[in-house]
Amino acid sequence: MSTRDTPAQIGDLPPIGHPATSALIEAGIGSLAQVAACSRSQLLALHGVGPKAVRILEAALQAQGLGFAD
Repeated sequence: MSTRDTPAQIGDLPPIGHPATSALIEAGIGSLAQVAACSRSQLLALHGVGPKAVRILEAALQAQGLGFAD
């Protein structure tokens, strides 16, 4: 899937940019609950997911009373 074809946002995830969104889709992650099952290092290991995307995801998790698995 090209990042050009990737939606700006999926499920209840915040907008984190096309490369990071594409990486999550390819990893089968489409919700905050699925993100919460991952560690920061697992997310950062995905090509396209960087520190900024992880910070945005962490803020969204905290707003829901969730956190990363690590």
